[in-house]
Amino acid sequence: MSSREVAEAAPVLDIAEAPPRGASETRREPEVNKLFRMVMKYEGSDLHLKVGQPPMMRLKGDIRRMEMRPLTQEDMERLLLTQLSPKHRKILDEEGGVDFSYVIGADECRFRVSLFRQRGRLSLVARRVNNTIPNFEKLGLPASIEKLCNYPEGLIILAGVTGSGKSTTIASMIDYINEREPLHILTVEDPIEFTFTDKKSYINQREIGLDCLNWHKALKDAVRQDPDVILVGELRDIETFEAAVHAAETGHLVFGTIHAASAATTINRILDLFPPEKHGAIRQALANNLKAVVAQKLLKSIKPGVSRTPTNEIMIVTPIVRKLIAEGEDSKLIDAIRMSYQEGMVDFTENLRQLVDRGMIDKPTALEVAPNPEQLKMAFKGIKFPAPGIL
Repeated sequence: MSSREVAEAAPVLDIAEAPPRGASETRREPEVNKLFRMVMKYEGSDLHLKVGQPPMMRLKGDIRRMEMRPLTQEDMERLLLTQLSPKHRKILDEEGGVDFSYVIGADECRFRVSLFRQRGRLSLVARRVNNTIPNFEKLGLPASIEKLCNYPEGLIILAGVTGSGKSTTIASMIDYINEREPLHILTVEDPIEFTFTDKKSYINQREIGLDCLNWHKALKDAVRQDPDVILVGELRDIETFEAAVHAAETGHLVFGTIHAASAATTINRILDLFPPEKHGAIRQALANNLKAVVAQKLLKSIKPGVSRTPTNEIMIVTPIVRKLIAEGEDSKLIDAIRMSYQEGMVDFTENLRQLVDRGMIDKPTALEVAPNPEQLKMAFKGIKFPAPGIL
């Protein structure tokens, strides 16, 4: 059964009971908060609102419809437009969509909201952001992720599609540094997702449109604000990538995210930002400054008490990897990863095998997302694939 069929077959949720707060306190809250609180109560990951459909939420990867009547355009305007600041309303009207963070209570829960128009009507998708930042063990990340937090400088990229848990993993890495090093950590985000508490480090978090005019200004200012570690929310265009590389070149440890399916395809995804005549220079910049790429997917877990777990591909830029990137031999990067497991690297095939062995996911789930299901089947039988000569 496909994921879409699972979502459609899933039973609706009964939300007739009141949210878990005092009635008088709830009445003072915006009406839309009831829907956000239902996502919190059921520990959903996302709230979806669309004209013509009842409110929906994503639970353990599937869309579930709430037991409510379909929303009208008037409902959407009443629930949502009243919560927009004048600036966000202007962006919505002029650009057709706006992203912002929405906080329930006194920082009780935070959502990353995308409000947009489709077919002339309002729609909303809001991602729930955990209040607490889980550590590597709780997230189920490979042990070598810790090694990546100890670089004094360079660029570390988290790759994955929307909803793959990149933001959670990168927040966990930032908080690991925060707990251990007396540093200045600066984040530039649109919008801010996780909020950090100062520990050994102290952290400044800047939100585009709220704390700074735009990405160009924020990233230009960043290197003048004496940071040791910089988080660039997303490497979305030439400007943000060049700023991230410049910061890495000038002695900062820089974290960024990008939409890419694997460690190897991350290189091509970055090159796609630039015209072909610049690809040689970009490859050299990556060879010189990139420290690691962590690609991630989020899977349903079979372990009790764990709804979803990440599977990771980790590529550390060793001399061999650096040479392959510089020379455009991206097709050989997966072989470089496979011959370097002892150095902390891992590919999706090996990590999926490990997750099955640890009882985190079942074999059908692993095979469904495996880049090469036949190789994974052989890995289950203990057959390893020696990496061919790649130099």
